[in-house]
Amino acid sequence: MPSTSLTFADASEHRRWLEGQAELPAGFRVGTARLAFTPIEAPKPSRMTMTVIALERPTPDFGALFTRNAFPGAPVILGRRRLAEPTIGAIVVNNKISNVCAPDGIVAAERVCEATAQALGFTAAQVLPSSTGVIGWRLPVEAMLEAVPRATAALSSHSVLPAAQGIMTTDLYPKIRRARVGAGSVVGIAKGAGMIEPNMATMLVYLLTDLAVPREGLRAALRRSVGRSFTLISIDSDTSTSDTVVALSSGVHRCDPNAFEAALTTVCQDLAEDVVRNGEGVHHLLRVAVRGCPNDVVARGLGKAVVNSPLVKAAMAGNDPNVGRIVMAIGKHMGAQHPGVDLSGLRLTLGGHTIFDAGAFRLEAGVEAALVAHLRAAELYASAAPEGTVFKPPVSFPPHERAVELQMDLGAGSAEATVLGADLTHEYISENADYRS
Repeated sequence: MPSTSLTFADASEHRRWLEGQAELPAGFRVGTARLAFTPIEAPKPSRMTMTVIALERPTPDFGALFTRNAFPGAPVILGRRRLAEPTIGAIVVNNKISNVCAPDGIVAAERVCEATAQALGFTAAQVLPSSTGVIGWRLPVEAMLEAVPRATAALSSHSVLPAAQGIMTTDLYPKIRRARVGAGSVVGIAKGAGMIEPNMATMLVYLLTDLAVPREGLRAALRRSVGRSFTLISIDSDTSTSDTVVALSSGVHRCDPNAFEAALTTVCQDLAEDVVRNGEGVHHLLRVAVRGCPNDVVARGLGKAVVNSPLVKAAMAGNDPNVGRIVMAIGKHMGAQHPGVDLSGLRLTLGGHTIFDAGAFRLEAGVEAALVAHLRAAELYASAAPEGTVFKPPVSFPPHERAVELQMDLGAGSAEATVLGADLTHEYISENADYRS
């Protein structure tokens, strides 16, 4: 859950808040450049943004986690190799095309890294590539090589906001979070809206800090922070081929390692919730707090089973408290995965109202209306398009940080987890039916 509870009256107010979060940690610069191209696979004019995140000096203190999808993109393959390098000096990101299983994809990514390195005075091995967008298309390498010098010429140490905007695809708005630790800070940006259920993390996430954290300590903290955040979200149950989470330290300010990890975890958890709330077509964020489980596997699995149920998601989208679907999803998962666990002590509350206890529903008079009110209060916006037209979100900012709140207690142990998910809406279908067009 975010460390704050924010509301925004309009996009301008949200923009001002983002700008207040966006100060770069010492030792970092970002720059972007736009380019036009025509995909070979679908010949119609398109546009792409090149984003460069650069350190003033390459750092040995970096870490990254990548997708477990068995068809990773070329940048993920190269990123895994970069983990063995002594230092990293920059990240180069393109949106629009993910460079996954494309002919000569690794060669294309390396050429972009070489051009970025040349512009910065680094080696190609000190540049980590990232790509996001359509799977299967080839990168417009020549156009990208022309854009890289423009992106590096635009490098500025003032704000991370250009990078947060540059990595977007179907995102409605940029995502930036920061946490201060003494004289330094941790600042994170994320891209992600669909094809999101991680096995380690999801989307593209870049975590920048000027706190001095040695390489192995940073990597261990990153693993733990991701385990408490991005691994506990799902928008549509699909794991991307390009998922990447990178952490870089410029090492300017000394700090307590525990304070750094606490700040890193806060930033990751805030960004994880931002990503779900900004999911494709999302009207409701669903927060499932699971307790009383025999182990972490059961707790996390139960949360994911509920947030990934198409019937639960559709009911949430319609502000319909059809709570029988929640019990169905729990029973389906436990019957298939953990048939020996005793469910006789299961207790469920939705929006603070008990809906199931001791093997029976507790749907007293007035509860239905209260549950509908809870769902409507959590709604980010309502669909308001004439029948037969393409749904488009009426807002480009998050009006609030409320969620549909479901609490689940099995009464069968001490393990717990909080999983975040989203509803399933007309907008999600429209977005993904028309994604490439």
